[in-house]
Amino acid sequence: MTYRAPVKDMLFAMKELANIEAVAQLPGFEDAGFDTAQAVLEECAKLNEDVIAPLNWEGDLHPSWFEGGEVRATKGFKQAFQQFAQGGWQGLHHPADFGGQGLPKLIHAACIEMTNAANTSFALCPLLTDGAIEALLTAGTEEQRSTYIPKLIDGSWTGTMNLTEPQAGSDLAAVRSRAEPQADGSYRVFGTKIFITWGEHDMAENIVHLVLARVTGAPEGVKGISLFIVPKFMVNADGLLGARNDVHCVSIEHKLGIKASPTAVLQYGDNGGAIGYLVGRENRGLEYMFIMMNAARFGVGMQGIGVADRAYQRAVAYARDRVQSRPVDGSLPGAAPIIHHPDVRRMLMTMRAYTEGCRAMALVAAAASDAAHAHPDAEVRKQNAAFYEFMVPLIKGYSTEMSIDVASLGVQVHGGMGFIEETGAAQHYRDAKILTIYEGTTAIQANDLVGRKTSRDGGATARAVATQVAVTEQQLAQQDSAAAQSFAKRLGAAREAFLQVVDFVVAHTRSNPNAVFAGSVNYLMLAGNLVAGWQMGRALLAAEAGLAAGTDSDFMAAKIATARFYADHILTQVPGLRDRIVDGADAVTALALEAF
Repeated sequence: MTYRAPVKDMLFAMKELANIEAVAQLPGFEDAGFDTAQAVLEECAKLNEDVIAPLNWEGDLHPSWFEGGEVRATKGFKQAFQQFAQGGWQGLHHPADFGGQGLPKLIHAACIEMTNAANTSFALCPLLTDGAIEALLTAGTEEQRSTYIPKLIDGSWTGTMNLTEPQAGSDLAAVRSRAEPQADGSYRVFGTKIFITWGEHDMAENIVHLVLARVTGAPEGVKGISLFIVPKFMVNADGLLGARNDVHCVSIEHKLGIKASPTAVLQYGDNGGAIGYLVGRENRGLEYMFIMMNAARFGVGMQGIGVADRAYQRAVAYARDRVQSRPVDGSLPGAAPIIHHPDVRRMLMTMRAYTEGCRAMALVAAAASDAAHAHPDAEVRKQNAAFYEFMVPLIKGYSTEMSIDVASLGVQVHGGMGFIEETGAAQHYRDAKILTIYEGTTAIQANDLVGRKTSRDGGATARAVATQVAVTEQQLAQQDSAAAQSFAKRLGAAREAFLQVVDFVVAHTRSNPNAVFAGSVNYLMLAGNLVAGWQMGRALLAAEAGLAAGTDSDFMAAKIATARFYADHILTQVPGLRDRIVDGADAVTALALEAF
């Protein structure tokens, strides 16, 4: 089964929902309107369909391997990465001053989805490099930026994020890696880091590790963590690579999925200390690392959408070909392709609606990020920044949990053949599972949504989102079509449930934190469901207008049907989630610990 990038749906969401022409009015993005987006996405589709996607199955069969301290990427990955880098894809949304193309995050987000749908293992390498670039742009010195960013953008070097240690998973207060100051201003770094994605490989000349460590004498806890650049090979004054630094890969993990992406255990300082350079100020490393983390969390959400779309495409192709059983309505005299059967169609529609809803949600958020950075009005920047920050845990948490459900349905559509590796459906299921874990588990995203994004401002941002939802609800209610009327009803019920949960969270986070955090993941799933549904409601409005104008009638009719399905089968889950959160908190902690 070949991958086909959903360029038409992406462009629809960009134009009708994310308002790319408004993004193109922002300073610096004047040449990044719809026509540019279409040209970029079509070129990106070619690379991913023709070069990167064919390596996905190969990478699952023949993962990266560790040998004699070196890691070799799956055959074909190095050549594909060179094409990716030479095409300028690593620098798509990074500043032109450093060799990037300076395009909006909105366009880049669609490209992230394509690359992850094509090959999630491959896409992880540029995703981590993006995070390193973002951190250096924000906190690096002028010399650090000029030394490292151009090479990261042109693909000569790649970047990593080094947080986790054997004793310190999500609790970064437990980080023990240490950094000893040197007379020349550098540091010697010592410690062990685990779960380092693409922490060692042969696809680029150098690897730039961004490492959390404690300077000798630093305070305990997260307040004593600093961030360091530790290159695999030292960089000489002339910019050329010098001696090998004292950082080495000692093993790579054997994983459930994303097998072609080497997940390394890195050892720092076995031979006198790895030379590192402080990023920003001492003891503010966690603050800088969260710049990488936020960029990565959005990217992981796009990974979920990409994997879901690939699983959907594979399931549709199988359902069209697999002949099994006579249709229950007797519409055909004999056995028919299983796509004729109502329950198979239910599964395919669920996969499609989830994927399109999350894609729309993510692209709208990307446009808000562009406005938050580039809009000339400070108040507009502030409002868009608050909206985007609220959206990040939804995109990361909801879209990745969604991807597991969609990939699981993909296996189910295949029936027994889905359980057989050769069909490829199982790979998507296995690859999707990590997405809910790394860059902060779903519970961590949910805790962020409760604490930083809802309770901290008394629910103001959440209620502002609900106000925008209500506008769409009213627009739907004013339409004559049954689809719009039904959607307005479902959206209204979901919005009311959301507001009840926001009130519950704001009222009880301090007074009864166990009750609130017992429902935090359900709150995230409720909010993600509502916001994706809101975008599907807006999509329905745009599609009905397009259909009335005779614009691409087949596409518009399909969008209307998909939106209607989302309202009736997915948005209807929201009131039940509300009940779990508001009424079901006590049941979570009722069982005595010794009874487990």
